[in-house]
Amino acid sequence: MTGTRDLAGDAVVWHDVECAAYDLDLPIWRELAETAGGGPVLDIGCGTGRVALDLARHGYEVTGIDVDPELVHELALRARRRRLSIRTAAVDARSLQLGTTFALAIAPMQVFQLMGGPQGRRAALAAVRRHLEPGGLFAIALADPYEGLADSDWIPPAPDMREEDGWVYASTPVSVRREGGSAVIERHRQAVSPRGEVSEWMTTISLDLVTPAEVEAEAAPLGFAARERGWIPESDEWTGSTVVALEAT
Repeated sequence: MTGTRDLAGDAVVWHDVECAAYDLDLPIWRELAETAGGGPVLDIGCGTGRVALDLARHGYEVTGIDVDPELVHELALRARRRRLSIRTAAVDARSLQLGTTFALAIAPMQVFQLMGGPQGRRAALAAVRRHLEPGGLFAIALADPYEGLADSDWIPPAPDMREEDGWVYASTPVSVRREGGSAVIERHRQAVSPRGEVSEWMTTISLDLVTPAEVEAEAAPLGFAARERGWIPESDEWTGSTVVALEAT
């Protein structure tokens, strides 16, 4: 590792490298916020604010939550710099207790596939339901990196890259493998200092392989009714996603 920077532990940097450039889903979240009548929006897994800041710029009242306090703190800083009002909380969606309700809750970019299996998803669904107004909507983005492919056909995409303060960061998905009911994605991360010194390591993320129909079935006993699904298009860099729409009954 170069210098005194904890590159591997810098959650803000790597969240921005791997997520900040993604914008294909922003139109659907804006559309859903408008459909919700301009009521308050809960952004689950907000990270550094990719979606929350966009919705706030469009005039919506937004609360962003994430399990990582560093990411939530960074979102709060960015909101203040932009003179946007966004409430934040470092909490787990599976044990959510905010003491308020929302017209719309969203779980962008496969965050709902990080809940740790059926039990975790049901806990999150129940917690979100308690925070939705009657008729409120919970919209969940789901993706399957294997959809339409055999395991051997998966081709790594180009690296996600970002330059900041003279540092160049790159993160490349190098493999995806099935383990039980999960897709395990391995990424190669690399940081190059302004002096050209290179640090690199591997990191792993595990996504639940769950279908829209399975989520809808899990949600039904918890006070949700499935509504028409949406779709976020794929690109050369990003997998497409199905957006499950669950109405609080």
